[in-house]
Amino acid sequence: MTNTLFYGDNLSVLREHIPDTSVDLVYLDPPFNSNASYNVLFREKSGEESPAQIKAFTDTWEWTQETEATYELDIIENPAVPAAVKDMVSAFRGFIGRNAMMAYLVMMAPRLVELHRVLKPTGSLYLHCDPTASHYLKILLDAVFGKQNFRSEIVWKRSNAHNKVTKQYGPVHDTILFYSKSNNLFFDPGLRPLMRGYVHDWFTSEDERGRFRTNMLTGPGTRTGSSGQPWRGFDPTTVGRHWAIPRSLRNMLPSEAVDWNTQDVLDFLDENGAIYIPRDGAGQPKYKQYVTDGVAYQDVWAYQPYTNGTLYQTQENIDEDVKWLERGEERLGYPTQKPEGLLERIIRASSNEGDVVLDPFCGCGTAVAAAQKLGRQWLGIDITHLAVALMKNRLRTAFELEPGRDYAVVGEPQDAGSARALWEQDPFQFQFWAVSLLEAQPQSEQRRGADRGIDGLLYFIDGPRRSTHKIVVQVKGGRVSSPQVRDLKGVVEREQAALGLFISLDPPTRDMRAEAASGGLFHSDLWQREYPRIQLRTVEEMLTGPGFDLPPRQGSYQAAQRVRRPQGRQGEMEGLAG
Repeated sequence: MTNTLFYGDNLSVLREHIPDTSVDLVYLDPPFNSNASYNVLFREKSGEESPAQIKAFTDTWEWTQETEATYELDIIENPAVPAAVKDMVSAFRGFIGRNAMMAYLVMMAPRLVELHRVLKPTGSLYLHCDPTASHYLKILLDAVFGKQNFRSEIVWKRSNAHNKVTKQYGPVHDTILFYSKSNNLFFDPGLRPLMRGYVHDWFTSEDERGRFRTNMLTGPGTRTGSSGQPWRGFDPTTVGRHWAIPRSLRNMLPSEAVDWNTQDVLDFLDENGAIYIPRDGAGQPKYKQYVTDGVAYQDVWAYQPYTNGTLYQTQENIDEDVKWLERGEERLGYPTQKPEGLLERIIRASSNEGDVVLDPFCGCGTAVAAAQKLGRQWLGIDITHLAVALMKNRLRTAFELEPGRDYAVVGEPQDAGSARALWEQDPFQFQFWAVSLLEAQPQSEQRRGADRGIDGLLYFIDGPRRSTHKIVVQVKGGRVSSPQVRDLKGVVEREQAALGLFISLDPPTRDMRAEAASGGLFHSDLWQREYPRIQLRTVEEMLTGPGFDLPPRQGSYQAAQRVRRPQGRQGEMEGLAG
């Protein structure tokens, strides 16, 4: 199953829907608390720390009876979890204690085991985190994937400056941990442009292919195979080295070269003008490194503003493709949104067109959007209906993709019965889902605190001065009655809203309809017609019609930019965005 959005707990979705060895690339940006202090995260419940200081983290992560059950059943007693993972999590518990950080690691451990299961042998995983928990996550990944399959710890500059800090350096980077399932991974990191000054100072030779410099064709250490044997009178073993042909040269070789020994490869490269041999025989053979080859991406990805003009043959700033998000640039209003360029670099490096990309914590869907843009298949999972609604809107506005027609959505209610089941399971998620049917802005993002009678808001433009008008949305999953409609009328008056919308599972009573009718009408100057000020609809009516009678408006979600045809490596398909 590909090109699918899943609503639900990603652990259950992975176990129930994603087959073994079916995914080429996993990117995950799991929730972590970048603002909590180091000491607060490790404070036991009996500590003296102020609850206000740990609220942001413990609202999500807290050691509870459910956490204890997860630790025992999903990790320690689960036969699918490798012994190394059980030992490591048990050691963490002894060292860290039963607190927020340990609850977070207990959540992550079984999910990483499942992600390892679904990866193909050639697949890779990129885990995006910050220094709050990166050291523990790296050890946990070593236990799941094997420390031999650790590839890189990428440093990504996520901000230009962070000035509101005391007694520490400004925290401006995230960490991306890169692991593979085996040594047989697909990896093609691409090249970044060279610096102009470097080209001017070092690329001093030129032939019919352009400017070049000579570079080492050998690597340190001796070898017993053909890479350690002489060629054209030069024996690398005598100087403690061996032939090391760079990737840029291997890309020139024909397919039959897989059966050639090192000397055959060197002959071919020399015949095609790629090798420089000193005429006097005093030096060792080298290869010609051309300006157009660039240099492979390293493990520090840091956008450098105001460096335009410093790179050879481009006016872009250094690492501009992975620039952090700024106001008005791609922003969809999701707090942990990452730039598409960052995900595009990862996806290009570790997958091919048609491969399957999975994001189990997909939020507003940057990985899904980047995968769609680059011609990959994708799977996205999130536990909130708000995130799923944002992703559906993003796919619609960026690619003109519609659920059910262009991709599947699993886990969302499709009828009144499944909507009632969601309400019984989680009233808050039912509320978010119902509000998302209108693409309204949800108002109760936290499970605590009064919502002041507003579950969602919509806005539209009307009147001779084209002023902004507000629409209040209320959602009810239990029994409904006329006092609730009177309450909605009061909220509409208090908020000076134009309209009030009431969504319910159960059909409204006759008294409720009468109460709604007494709310009067809103006159639209722009459209020269009347709209009922208080409107009632059931979930079934929202799913099958008729919906609410509203003035034309734009949805509350920020529209994603339309995607154009990408240019570059791997022959990306035309634009069908993180």
